[in-house]
Amino acid sequence: MTTHLLAAALDAAERGWHVFPLRPADKRPALHGESVCPLIGDCAGGHRKWEDRATIDPDRIRRAWADRPFNIGIATGPSGLVVVDLDMPKQKSSTGTPSGVTTFTALCQRAGQPVPTTYRTRTASGGHHLYFTAPPGAQLTNSAGRLGKLIDTRAHGGYVVATGSFTATGPYTVTDPTPPAPLPEWLYALLAPRQPSRGLTAVPSPSKASRYAAAALRAETATARAAQEGERDCTLLSAARALGRFIAWGDLPRSVVEEALQEAGESAGLSSRQCRSTVRSGLNWSIARNPQRRAA
Repeated sequence: MTTHLLAAALDAAERGWHVFPLRPADKRPALHGESVCPLIGDCAGGHRKWEDRATIDPDRIRRAWADRPFNIGIATGPSGLVVVDLDMPKQKSSTGTPSGVTTFTALCQRAGQPVPTTYRTRTASGGHHLYFTAPPGAQLTNSAGRLGKLIDTRAHGGYVVATGSFTATGPYTVTDPTPPAPLPEWLYALLAPRQPSRGLTAVPSPSKASRYAAAALRAETATARAAQEGERDCTLLSAARALGRFIAWGDLPRSVVEEALQEAGESAGLSSRQCRSTVRSGLNWSIARNPQRRAA
């Protein structure tokens, strides 16, 4: 088993994915924590966390996996990956609770996009991991439920369990060996920080800005349309705040955004009056906090 896991770790490293050991038959890092750090070896200059110690160096990997059957963690940030984690409902969940795969498929349909073809793995619990290459220069972090229930993402500050690993509930296996595709623009628009830094909001050309704004509009309206009862007004407000910056920057007309969000909110089950009030509030809030990029 140790030989099999070593081979899987080396294979991941050959792809440029930075790996580190997880506890045998477990998903938790096998490396020591800061409170018990001996401050020697890799930590001689100060404690180094698992993301800092993840490596593609085959010699270090061989030493780490020489004696124990460690599972394999892939540090998504250093690896330039964004992984969409489609989870399964907990055993105690209602029988009608949709899986992450089902919710993600519905999200794609509402956004008018196909389910992306990319490197995909099956997790020990029966869920799926979709691997994407991160946009150049983007600093996406982890998210939980932002794309929908039972959908998490892993980027900077996160990791996933690599194929070849196993737990008591089963192995991690490849279901689609297609090389990771670039993260689609419409997904990036949903995952981008709500209040990005000036460096990230700078857009090199109007055509690029228009494509990004259009992708954001599709993605945010799809999310608002798919919101569940009890989350609809909050989701619509969040979408309006996310899109208001494109109005401030001159990339989208306010009337177009208002009409799209109004339709999405009403489709989700909100009243026309409530939609208008929420959209207006969210857009005004965002526009006031995002200075115009272009001169009028």
